[in-house]
Amino acid sequence: MSDHKSHVSFQHGQEFLAAISERWNYQILREVFFGIGRFGELKRTLGISANILTARLNSLTELGLLTKRAYRSDKPWYEYELTDSARELVVPAIATITRWAETQTTDDDTAHHLLMHTTCGNPTNPYLACSSCHQPVEASTLRPVPTEEGGADQG
Repeated sequence: MSDHKSHVSFQHGQEFLAAISERWNYQILREVFFGIGRFGELKRTLGISANILTARLNSLTELGLLTKRAYRSDKPWYEYELTDSARELVVPAIATITRWAETQTTDDDTAHHLLMHTTCGNPTNPYLACSSCHQPVEASTLRPVPTEEGGADQG
């Protein structure tokens, strides 16, 4: 049973990575997170053709990363939002990638995306922290625990 659970988790991770690795998908998810959710707005902002945008939005919706809602009754026009489950993974990933990209650029004209923590109402620069000591986790301070040390379910 635990082998199947492990396989499913890995498969879902692979599916997600394949989805955001697809040309345009990450950019679409990023724009939806930052509030651009209508088809026409996405098309203009990204400079993407309508048929490719339609295909990508349908794919992201089928994967359960986006939901769509009609916002006009006279025409089939939709706006898209991240699903709750997608927000759990997509939002931290987008925040991390955006933050990294903004710190790596040398272009002074690059727009910086500000984030607000809705719990306290303050601007935030989120980071990954250790659940034990609450210190920031950097790539150089993190390593996997080998299975023999109890790092993976051996069930």
